[in-house]
Amino acid sequence: MTATALPDPAPPTAPQVLDAVAWRAAADGHAARADALTAAHRDRRARGERHAVEDFLFEYYPAKPAQLRRWHPGGGVALAPGADGPAPHAGWRWYRTGGDGVVALDLDAFLADRGDTVRYVHALLSATAARPAATGCFGLHEWAMVYRQDGADRRHALPLRLGPAGTDAVVESHRIRCTHLDAFRFFTPEARPRNATQPTRESQVRDEQPGCLHANMDLYKWALKLGPLVPGALLLDAFELAAEIRRTDMQASPYDVTAYGLEPVAIETPDGKAEYVRRQRGFAERAAGLRTALAAVAGAAVG
Repeated sequence: MTATALPDPAPPTAPQVLDAVAWRAAADGHAARADALTAAHRDRRARGERHAVEDFLFEYYPAKPAQLRRWHPGGGVALAPGADGPAPHAGWRWYRTGGDGVVALDLDAFLADRGDTVRYVHALLSATAARPAATGCFGLHEWAMVYRQDGADRRHALPLRLGPAGTDAVVESHRIRCTHLDAFRFFTPEARPRNATQPTRESQVRDEQPGCLHANMDLYKWALKLGPLVPGALLLDAFELAAEIRRTDMQASPYDVTAYGLEPVAIETPDGKAEYVRRQRGFAERAAGLRTALAAVAGAAVG
């Protein structure tokens, strides 16, 4: 029997190499964009002020403004040295410098530390992208987080727009359909049994769906988890979308956010429900491209 010759393995794809002029311009533009996106937060922090809506992006998600302004070229892109030597990335974690001074992400070193995370993010984003976007939850997760709760225990020191009794009545007159674990885990004990499902960490890949505001906000979290694999522009796109979603999330919540110049999306009314769904669909459409891009980044890294 004649043995079948096997084809030679394909050579590894050579990285795209940016010259110093190109990567410096990209890094400077990224830092300027990040500074603009975080300016209000940094100004408040310097004055010792807090913002119950916008500070969430810097407290719940694990990144500070300085981290956001740090530009990564993304996996598969290398940086040529300039007249003053290798790119500053040479001193950053998970990067390596070749004998020619070209700096690139050391994918093997990164995956040795973060491979399980990258595989999980790829599985989650791919599964979520494959599902239809479900609407009709009306942001009731925020209401379930304060259901029958004493004011001292609330997550935000803001008044309830309808008062405690009115808030509880909204919860009791609606079917709660939250599929997002990291929203569901903040439900009050009395609200948990009212949810149509009981999400768990083990069921997250199966449960998450692309119409969920929190799932779309979390694209920013997954971009952070993927770290230097993610090109800087994609990270800031995810941050910008998360900031917009956060505002709607709080406008549709039981809290009165008019002190921040935000008008309520009164989901207890037909008009408010319609407005919520309109925004929800718009966010889902925008998130779809980001989710696909992040899944592709993760997939390319783990093969």
